[in-house]
Amino acid sequence: MTQTDASKIYGTWNTLFLGPNTKIARDLGPLLSRRLTSLKKEEFHGYPIRHQLADLMRPDVDVCFLDATSEIDTALALIPELHRFHPKLPIVAILGGTGPGGNGTDLVLRCLRAGASDFLIQPFTEDQVDAAVQKIHRLQPGRQSASRAKVFCVMPAKGGCGASTIACNLAYQWKRLGSKDILLADLDPLAGTLSFLLKIKSNFSFMDALQRSGDIDGDLWKAMIVNRQGVDVLLAPESMVDGMSELSDTTSIIDYSRAAYDTVILDANGVYGDWNLSQATNCDELILVTTNELTSLQAVQRALTYLEMHGVGRWKVKLVVNRYDKHVGLGRDVIATALHTDIYCFLPSDYEALQRSLMEGKQIPASTTLGKAMSGLADRLAGREETAKKSSSLASLKSLFSRTSS
Repeated sequence: MTQTDASKIYGTWNTLFLGPNTKIARDLGPLLSRRLTSLKKEEFHGYPIRHQLADLMRPDVDVCFLDATSEIDTALALIPELHRFHPKLPIVAILGGTGPGGNGTDLVLRCLRAGASDFLIQPFTEDQVDAAVQKIHRLQPGRQSASRAKVFCVMPAKGGCGASTIACNLAYQWKRLGSKDILLADLDPLAGTLSFLLKIKSNFSFMDALQRSGDIDGDLWKAMIVNRQGVDVLLAPESMVDGMSELSDTTSIIDYSRAAYDTVILDANGVYGDWNLSQATNCDELILVTTNELTSLQAVQRALTYLEMHGVGRWKVKLVVNRYDKHVGLGRDVIATALHTDIYCFLPSDYEALQRSLMEGKQIPASTTLGKAMSGLADRLAGREETAKKSSSLASLKSLFSRTSS
């Protein structure tokens, strides 16, 4: 079973990487991110001494990955010191590489006897990391292993691609698909437009949710959101407020939403920066929106590279080409070839339907070309398209046997 097939483990995971080998965190990070939806890494490039451990061993550290090969004796002596500060901390010894001790059975036993919870051997594999993550999770039974909602993040590769319109319409598509509890969250701190698109206002925003994250409950949350036609909407601030430029972590909002809803749609303001990366890391599916203009496609290339560099693999990204017109801009085959990636969906240019929707503050009508394409996108994201294909194939097979037997 691959990482993408396995069930995800939710919540924020604070990881500490100790040791001179910086390649460990670089190689292990993306593999961990496939299972741990919100991964925070702290690295100490060496083996800390006691007064340094006092700063590193905070109560919120969930797991420590220790380079046990670069300096074996120092690493082994460090394991019980770590447990002095954090007795129940899972410690994963990292073996292999270029160190003198290699990854022999003797070293494995020495690490486990010193107090390590588990070990990983370089080069890392998905199955090896998956088994280690499962074991770490079992060692912390208090953490939640499952939750209700699937979280989709709609993110523009370049400004003006229509990502907010897509996010807004997808939320109402999920209502059509049967979700009872849906959240549409405008997490664009600079130019949040959902209040304009939906013609709604609120005295609260996601900034209030962040500030009250420690004591948020159902009643408080209900006061912060606006329900519009069966979809809960969390808006962005209408104007700049203190602290907005320092935003970096969406985890508290997403974790609460994941537990309270069936489907969560996040409207991001772009790819770059800690705030947007936090959304990309925490979501289950990342819908990257572009157009078929040359400048937008260049932005996609940079965006994909940036996301990969920060542990968000291409397996999570669904590339959607919006406002597609075969007579304007690059064609389908050229786009796929230029980007070296598959296009998940093409949404056609339908100016009249879009403008009518914007003026009325309503979703794009299902009878329009764009409305039908939006329904198709939602069906595919929800897995309905595949189910329909299988049902159609089965019906055709039954029909064939029926004709053969008659």
